Amino acid sequence: MSALRFRDACVSDAPALADLVNRAYRPPSGTGGWTHEADLVDGARTSAAQVSALIGQGEQCLLLAHLGDQLAGCVHVERHGPSCHIGLLAVEPSLQVNGAGRQLLQAAEAVAVERYAARMLEMSVVTARTSLMAFYVRRGYAPEGELEPYPVDAGVGTPRGEPLRLQRLVKHVGT
Repeated sequence: MSALRFRDACVSDAPALADLVNRAYRPPSGTGGWTHEADLVDGARTSAAQVSALIGQGEQCLLLAHLGDQLAGCVHVERHGPSCHIGLLAVEPSLQVNGAGRQLLQAAEAVAVERYAARMLEMSVVTARTSLMAFYVRRGYAPEGELEPYPVDAGVGTPRGEPLRLQRLVKHVGT
């Protein structure tokens, strides 16, 4: 895959980003990429209003990735003291398995270190998404801490069956 081009999102990008995230996380049956949670969670993963709230607020950014003229993905980076939380990483389903996710993660890590002087990166992953957990572990992230319940009241969808749990993953960077 060719190198992606990155830029910070602006509020006018929110509808397209919400659409991308929802297609990446919860695609219609039979159309998903290599990893998604459509079989685990019902409903939208996000809305344009939720995405807008992440843009231009405090010490955080929402990076967009483009491949040519196509919106290829996004990732959110938010500073919390000496660490940064990485989340909302989404890749256009037709571009998955081509390295776009790896490029997005590398860009998020670079932003965390260069822009926010992060010494630790963290994220939360649904434990039932074993292939996604393995993807992050291969990139240096390690499970840490107790499992947390899925945030059913956060407007990010409703678990289909048994209660879902989130695992915090961390990676130490910088000095």
